[in-house]
Amino acid sequence: MSKNITRQTYAISKFDRLKNNGHQAKVIWFVGLSGSGKSTLAGNVESVLHKKGYKTYILDGDNLRLGLNSDLGFSKRDRSENIRRVAEVARLFNEAGIIVLSAFISPLESDRNQARKIIVVDNFIEVFVHCPLKICEKRDVKGLYAKARKGLLPNFTGIDSPFEPPKQPDIIIKTKSESMKISVKNILELIEPKLKLE
Repeated sequence: MSKNITRQTYAISKFDRLKNNGHQAKVIWFVGLSGSGKSTLAGNVESVLHKKGYKTYILDGDNLRLGLNSDLGFSKRDRSENIRRVAEVARLFNEAGIIVLSAFISPLESDRNQARKIIVVDNFIEVFVHCPLKICEKRDVKGLYAKARKGLLPNFTGIDSPFEPPKQPDIIIKTKSESMKISVKNILELIEPKLKLE
């Protein structure tokens, strides 16, 4: 980092923004294999929060790779950089007083730990969207697992690239056996108390 760069501060603080919004800002980080239901779950949780008047925004893996991260591939190094950039963006949203719902495979524990440090531990809520690989492959709505099995998608998580389950997530959602309604309810019961201003 250049020594000629200085962080600027402004009159409006994060607390001022939180007070304006009427709630705390958190980053809800949805982790899981492709096809586990991360994006769908994040979208349903956001819909409920939005209806209740919370200020929210979803950061989705595919969407960011179409823009901000379009220069990145799927090597281990690029995946780590992908998560680092997402965490920095989530931190900025968090400073703006927004509740961020982040839906990324984020397969490596080291990358998730880095994201947690960037965002700050107290602002980070990890949701492990647990679903067996066989079920994710059966869903395969994007046809990605089929391509990976044929060798057309190298470094695909769960096939020829590892997925490290979170060691201590804040909550585990089992999309194989839980309904969407129950999953959303369980997440809201966890996060809503954390959104209250003190």
